[in-house]
Amino acid sequence: MKGSILADKNENFDIVIIGGGIVGLSSAYKIASSYPDARIAVMEKEETLCYHQTGHNSGVIHSGLYYKPGSAKAINCTKGRKELVSFAKQYEIPHDICGKVISATAKKELPHLERIYQNGCENQIEGIEKITPEKIKEIEPACNGIAGIFVPCTGIIDFVKVAEKLAELTVKDNNNKILLEHEVIGFDKHDYYTEIRTNQGNYTTKYIINCAGLQSDRIAIADGIWPDVRIIPFRGDYYELTDQAKEKVKHLIYPVPDPTFPFLGVHFTRMISNKVECGPNAVFSFKREGYGKTDFDFTDAWQSLTYMGTWKMFMKNWTYGLGEYARAFSKKLFLRSLQRLIPALTEQDIKPCKAGVRAQAVAKNGNPVDDFKIEKGKNSIHVLNAPSPAATASLAIGEYIKEIAAEHFKLNKSSS
Repeated sequence: MKGSILADKNENFDIVIIGGGIVGLSSAYKIASSYPDARIAVMEKEETLCYHQTGHNSGVIHSGLYYKPGSAKAINCTKGRKELVSFAKQYEIPHDICGKVISATAKKELPHLERIYQNGCENQIEGIEKITPEKIKEIEPACNGIAGIFVPCTGIIDFVKVAEKLAELTVKDNNNKILLEHEVIGFDKHDYYTEIRTNQGNYTTKYIINCAGLQSDRIAIADGIWPDVRIIPFRGDYYELTDQAKEKVKHLIYPVPDPTFPFLGVHFTRMISNKVECGPNAVFSFKREGYGKTDFDFTDAWQSLTYMGTWKMFMKNWTYGLGEYARAFSKKLFLRSLQRLIPALTEQDIKPCKAGVRAQAVAKNGNPVDDFKIEKGKNSIHVLNAPSPAATASLAIGEYIKEIAAEHFKLNKSSS
């Protein structure tokens, strides 16, 4: 969605949602559906929706396999996945429930593979099964593996199209607004309302929901909330298989993730566009919205590197981190990591494509926050950590935020 449904300066809203990614738009859609009399605005600082994390997403509909049973991640991923697929069918959004293979390539990975399988059983992931090397070859002929798991309910989708449909449904009665190119500069707090200062003028609202992703901790601080975490950006670089090589991947191929590191590792994803992406690595970024390998922003870098949690995280993961940095600048090293799963790949089979930046909340002790993290202010709600599988879980997260808002803001279904 480009352009903006215009609002008059100093216009009043009941709820302003900051951030035009899929979590913010899902929250707006859910609240608008249940509280049609509430005036809602979604403010996005870029000229298009989904410019950052949602727009750089791998497009995978996650099953919920990896997440701790009973965690918000596990519950919302499973619930959100099913709702997302129903939503895509209802509104004819292209998607494919193609399944994925998780392949162990070394004996040392087998205990972790078993742990993942048991996790999936506890999370009641439908249809998961252990598979032999022969079955791996049957599903993915080019894939290497000594044992594996097949997850039939995993799929692919265009999350930007999902988000655009959510935006369309939110504003269909013209009571609600999507305000693009509206960067929030600050807040003037009053007893019963907040004046939001933006680069396009000021607006008043009773309530704020912060879904600003890479900027979420800064928005929280501007609202007077001092979270016990900080957003530390990690860039992920992707390669794409050439037209000649992409037939080596039929659907989705994943490694067994390293349980000591918070990222899944490089994997192969056949996109809904029929391209095949491989990646990402995960390296510290010196710019929160920096998609180039050498992008740098002084304020972003200073805030990350003066935070003790960053250095504690570096110390805990320094060997892994060095390897990730080396791969970021070496096609040969990146290829070597891909060849663990598909040995037949060559340098001529891969070419650089997009990069993404992940907003990772890190605690003061250096531990990445693994689950969703939401805090409440006086008249506000702040989503401070919504890592993968947030896109898959977005409709469930939106429902959860709606429930928090209903109680915290005392929303009334019959009047705003």
